[in-house]
Amino acid sequence: MSQQLPATPDAQSQSGAVSGVPGIAIPKTTAVLVIETPRQGVTAQQIMAVIPEEIRATVKLYLDGKIREWYSRGDGRGVVFLVEAKSEDEARAVMETLPLAKQHLMDHQYIPVGPLMPLRH
Repeated sequence: MSQQLPATPDAQSQSGAVSGVPGIAIPKTTAVLVIETPRQGVTAQQIMAVIPEEIRATVKLYLDGKIREWYSRGDGRGVVFLVEAKSEDEARAVMETLPLAKQHLMDHQYIPVGPLMPLRH
């Protein structure tokens, strides 16, 4: 017998089930996890040619409070950013300012995140 997590009034409303689990409370988005991987066919040389400019732009976004954290992926297949944003669209607007994105060298996956909802109970 499965037990559903109750929805809370503070949760953002969303119709339907989340990840196939009905009744899950959706947290308010407080940041967006962005996973970047090189596009198919893009070479390491193409990326490395842009890296100095990419680093400068990323540091500026960090200093401006737009990027909270960034990491290299442990599998060597790209980077992960935690972007200070209230929506996927807001995070996308930040990431599209970076040189690798402008040159269409990277694919981006956006995952909105927020507080762990079961802690409200």
